[in-house]
Amino acid sequence: MLRNAMAKSHVKKGDEIVVIAGSAKGRRGTVTKVLPAKEFVIVEGNDERSKTQEDRARLVKPVLHYLRKSQQNPQGGVLWLEGPVHISNVMKADEFDRRRTKKSAKS
Repeated sequence: MLRNAMAKSHVKKGDEIVVIAGSAKGRRGTVTKVLPAKEFVIVEGNDERSKTQEDRARLVKPVLHYLRKSQQNPQGGVLWLEGPVHISNVMKADEFDRRRTKKSAKS
């Protein structure tokens, strides 16, 4: 079965979102890119690119990227980048907060 390549998305570039499922559950960030053909979004946390292990905690979904040797990096290196999150695993932050306050008011 073929997917519709230009399916309508509930999030757009620049939206504040919360990851509701998966390994990055509970993290917040801003959508920097939407990939509608693959149904993924790239979410930026506090720091999109970081070179240290400590900064990795700031990323929404960290992915390890190896740098090959070059004049800028004579010994090569390791770079942590933002990884894609499936579009079904994210929700707009204002919708998330609204539901959360609604649940807490009931109990």
